[in-house]
Amino acid sequence: MMSDALQREQLRQQMLLRSLWTGSSPSGLQGWLAQDQARGKSLPNQRGWQAYVANAHASAERALASCFPTLQQLLGEESFAAMARAYWHDCPPQRGDLAWLGERLADFIHRSQQLASEPYLADVARLEWALNRCETAADAESDLTTLVLLSESDPQVLYLQLAPGTALVSSSHPIVSIWQAHHQPLDPQNPFTAVREAFAKGTGEHAVVWREGWRARIQAVDATTAAFMGAVLSGASLAHALAAAGEHWRLDAWLQLAVSQSMLNRVVIA
Repeated sequence: MMSDALQREQLRQQMLLRSLWTGSSPSGLQGWLAQDQARGKSLPNQRGWQAYVANAHASAERALASCFPTLQQLLGEESFAAMARAYWHDCPPQRGDLAWLGERLADFIHRSQQLASEPYLADVARLEWALNRCETAADAESDLTTLVLLSESDPQVLYLQLAPGTALVSSSHPIVSIWQAHHQPLDPQNPFTAVREAFAKGTGEHAVVWREGWRARIQAVDATTAAFMGAVLSGASLAHALAAAGEHWRLDAWLQLAVSQSMLNRVVIA
């Protein structure tokens, strides 16, 4: 059974964390402070609390900047820092590891009235979060000998397992073109030409994220390939995935690329 002293300390820590997340002064903690001073303990005073808040904001900004470098470039450092502070208070961390701080950032941006004039930002955030999770995904051994099942078994009972971290991000905006302009421009002299052309067409892009070695990769795919991979990633059978892609889609071509890019791990039979 938890002792009164331990319960008291946990409640005090919860109150302090709540004050940090909400940005409110820890005035409600002064009673605790007065009682603890007699025991040789203390809670942060107003100046100390402000230092806690400043450090929390700086930690949030650094953690988010490491995961969302493209977003930071699009917003600018000052606006990105302001967004990071607002996000910290609106969506306080749910895990002790700040590497997971950005897991709800895309939804936060989508809800933000201040960022509503740039609707593509939320999907750029989703793409960068997928890249981050891909690079930190656990390794898994592949078994390409299982490809023989494709010629021996009914697609209704076959399932494709993709490498850990593989993801599909679909958007009504040219998110791959935007990302490439900041990291791998097709024309280094005019990196944003492709982005302007993509926006002029008014069409979105489907991004596949996977890992080769230790580095995450990104590639734009067409709608039929996106339909196929979306079905595979959702756990559908090969038959259902092929139906989603349509009769003219070529599995053999996709398999060749998936194997050469270390995207396909194995084929399993139900």
